[in-house]
Amino acid sequence: MKVTHTKLDGCVIIEPKVFGDHRGFFKETFQADRYKDAGLDLPFVQDNHSRSSQGVLRGLHFQKTKPQGKLVSCSLGEVFDVAVDLRPDSSTYGQWAGVMLTGDNHTQFYVPPGFAHGFVVLSEVADFQYKCTDYYDPSDEGGLIWNDPDVGIEWPLAGITPKLSDKDQILPRLKALSRG
Repeated sequence: MKVTHTKLDGCVIIEPKVFGDHRGFFKETFQADRYKDAGLDLPFVQDNHSRSSQGVLRGLHFQKTKPQGKLVSCSLGEVFDVAVDLRPDSSTYGQWAGVMLTGDNHTQFYVPPGFAHGFVVLSEVADFQYKCTDYYDPSDEGGLIWNDPDVGIEWPLAGITPKLSDKDQILPRLKALSRG
C-alpha cells in the first residue's frame, strides 16, 4: 500500500493495493501488522457505515473528551473528505486537509484523535465507512461549522447546495471553540 502524509501531522492518505481483472477486484481494507508498519498502530473498536445522497454534508464532528481516530473510505460513489486540526498545542491548529474518496480509487484517509471530521457527497449516492479508535458517545459530541471562513475549507461543491442536519446547521465557528 502507498502511504502519503498530509500537511497535518497524523493525517494520512492510504492507497491499498487493488487486484482486479474482468471479474471484479479484491483489496485488503485493513491488516493490523501492515498498518502498524505504516505508523498506524491503532486499537480500532467500532466500525460504522453510512449511505447518503448527493449534496449531503456530514460534519464537521468530533468527540470532546473521548476523541476518536477514524480510518475512512468510500466504497460506492464519491465524497470529498475533510479533517480540521483541533489539537490545542498543534502548530497546524485550525488548518484543514481534504481528499477525494471514491469507490473507484479505493483510497482511505486516517483522521487522528483531536480532529474535526466531515465529508460532502458529490455523486448521486455514496456509501461511507468509518473504522474508529474509540466508541461513539452522543453526550460527548462536538462540532465545527462546515463553512467557517477562519478555517477556509475549499469544498468542491460545483453548484451543489449542501444538505445539512438541523444539528450541523448551528455548529460553532473555530473561534468559539476553546483551544485548551
